Order: sequence, then C-alpha cells, then structure tokens
Amino acid sequence: MYGWLAAERVNSLARLGGLEREFSEILESSGSAGTDDEHDPEGATIAFERQHAAALLSRAREHLAQIDAAMLRLTEGSYDQCENCGQPIGAARLAARPVTTTCINCASQR
Repeated sequence: MYGWLAAERVNSLARLGGLEREFSEILESSGSAGTDDEHDPEGATIAFERQHAAALLSRAREHLAQIDAAMLRLTEGSYDQCENCGQPIGAARLAARPVTTTCINCASQR
C-alpha cells in the first residue's frame, strides 16, 4: 500500500503544481486586463474561471494532505484502524479508498 500512496503522492504533487500555475495565469491575466467582474461583460466568466481553479486547487491540496496522513498512519501502524471506533477498516474498503480513515459502519452513519 505504501508504494501506491507514494505514487499517488507524486501524481498529486504534479497535479497541484499544474493547478497552481493555471491559477497564477488566471490571476495574472485578469489583473493585467484590469477587469471589473461586476461591470465587464466577461468579468463573470473570468470570476467563474478563477473560482473554479481555486476550488480545484483547494481539493488537490486536501487530497495531498489525506495522502500524507495515510502514509503517516501506515508508518505508525494505525493505517487500517477506524479513527472513530478503533475497529479494523476492511481490506476491500482500503483498496477502494486508500486514504479513508473510517470503517464502512462509521462511514455509513455520517
């Protein structure tokens, strides 16, 4: 599992880097144009692109944090234990969702 998490971390870092570049480009292009989101006809489109890129960037950062936390749990020996009830997280669930922190029973109660 550590190998998969490490590979996923590399992929996530690459995706995060691309999203950060894209977000910076959007900010630079909107800033240099001097657009006014409220009054410029294309302002809403630019604002949407900026918000969309920011949301994707936030999600990528969150996923990277989940991977790092899973790797830490793996190192500490608590990777397959539910953070809520302490019971084992099933192998099938971990295979489907390697960064999960809860067993299927606790997850279904949320």
